[in-house]
Amino acid sequence: MENITSTILSATPLQGLVFGLLSLPICLWVAYTDLTQMKIRNEAVLALFVTFVVSGIFLMPFTEYLWRYLHLAVILAVGFGLSTIRALGAGDAKFAAAMAPFVAAGDIAEVMILFAGLLVVTWVAHRLIRMIPAVRSATPGWKSWSEPKDFPMGITLAATQLTYLGLAATQ
Repeated sequence: MENITSTILSATPLQGLVFGLLSLPICLWVAYTDLTQMKIRNEAVLALFVTFVVSGIFLMPFTEYLWRYLHLAVILAVGFGLSTIRALGAGDAKFAAAMAPFVAAGDIAEVMILFAGLLVVTWVAHRLIRMIPAVRSATPGWKSWSEPKDFPMGITLAATQLTYLGLAATQ
């Protein structure tokens, strides 16, 4: 049985580095706005999509570049289905779809495992951190602290994007 840490990702180190650096400010923006407003702004989704459109064409063969748009379509359809039944927010669905082209087809299983692990970590961390009075007083008005049921999935999605690309960059 192969250890997951020794698995070589299909994404190249150059893709991980360039996509990761370009995604970093957008992912931080998404995490922040989701924590503070419980919203992922359409401008952030569009910025991530444009990042792939502009940089992706230089980082992979053209055929692969075109196929990556299928990832976006599939995740957008699944995400909107989940949003319709209120399993996640529409912003989460759109941001996940914008993230999808960055993931190489051969890495989908690894990204799903990474997302599942980070979902647990970010959910527990969010629930614990919001109980700390000093944190709440330092961040007044942050909507995610007072939402009893909703969770700012943008922090998990952003963490997944950056961790995956970071792992690709360092392989």
